[in-house]
Amino acid sequence: MKPEQQVSSNSAKPAPALTLRFWGVRGSIPTPGPGTVHYGGNTSCLEFRAGQQIIILDAGTGMRLLGRELLAEFGERPLELTLLLTHTHWDHIQGLPFFMPVYKPQNRLRILGFEGARNGLGSVLTSQMESPFFPINLYEVPANVRIEELKQTDFCLGQVRIQAFPAFHPGTCFGYRLSIEGRSVAFFPDNELGCASGNSSPGTNRNGAADVNNQKLVDFIRGTDLLVMDTQYDQEEYAQHIGWGHGCMEEVVMLALKAQVKQLYLFHHDPDHEDDKISQMVSQARQLVASRKGSLVVEAAREGLAIELPPLSPTS
Repeated sequence: MKPEQQVSSNSAKPAPALTLRFWGVRGSIPTPGPGTVHYGGNTSCLEFRAGQQIIILDAGTGMRLLGRELLAEFGERPLELTLLLTHTHWDHIQGLPFFMPVYKPQNRLRILGFEGARNGLGSVLTSQMESPFFPINLYEVPANVRIEELKQTDFCLGQVRIQAFPAFHPGTCFGYRLSIEGRSVAFFPDNELGCASGNSSPGTNRNGAADVNNQKLVDFIRGTDLLVMDTQYDQEEYAQHIGWGHGCMEEVVMLALKAQVKQLYLFHHDPDHEDDKISQMVSQARQLVASRKGSLVVEAAREGLAIELPPLSPTS
């Protein structure tokens, strides 16, 4: 699938401060089929570009498509890539073995994430490529692959500032805010607002701790240009899935409004949600924004969509 472009027809415009492309938008498990053609059935993977720097957010099955496109674009030129993982559930790492740039010796891939298992991040990522699950080990691929466990929640990758915030989801899971030249993108592919956040186990309804944490999350994402967040359920569905670690669309819209986010992209689409259902959720979200007289733009993430944010002018 070729990425679509949301760009101006003015060819003389300056290069964008950042570009975000969706390569996988589904949650839990890939869902190919006629009912998911529009929004896509691959799991979590985004491409963030700032100038020549390429940061990959999550390694779901959409990463295979990204790898194919990168090889078509760069050919035999060396690639310097950074993969930033939110967590290591299968739907966020299953694309890594099929990411073709790691089979080219001239390429380098740096993998960053927080420790998510007793044996460490490296063990988790390599285990899915060990026999009998896969024919080649991650450390045997021709490319230079380096795995590093993050210890800080505020650091820089080149000129891009990365800030991390703990998400409420089973195990260790973080969301990220990426900022450069006054522009910012926040990415929370798996997160439940109705429960207390952190690394505790899900299973509690909203309480005082959850409200305090939700306010901290509002402060964390405040004013972002783009928020990509888990909206797996609508309000009726969420009532049957409290404590599962996934988001309620209506609550996420209200959070984005409170944080004065400019654009919200519904994400981590439920495996049982076909295109019509996702479009219906977008319509409901926009109605909620209108009822609050908000200016928030709401879309649903879909495979192939590319969003460009130009640099802010000096007077912005």
